[in-house]
Amino acid sequence: MPVTDLNGCPIEVTNLREAIKMARQYKEYRHEDKSFSEFDKRQKAYWTDMYEKLTAIKKRLDDN
Repeated sequence: MPVTDLNGCPIEVTNLREAIKMARQYKEYRHEDKSFSEFDKRQKAYWTDMYEKLTAIKKRLDDN
């Protein structure tokens, strides 16, 4: 199933449950080195957006 990421790129998801699991994990990752804080902020926004989109798809599928 196609999902459009935060940058407008289409991503093909073949295993929704695994994709949700990965996005949940990735949105919490942080570098210990604080010089990466801006990068980490962008990554958190990306993965949070992806996680919300994926869980919304799962909810729609579960409701049907």
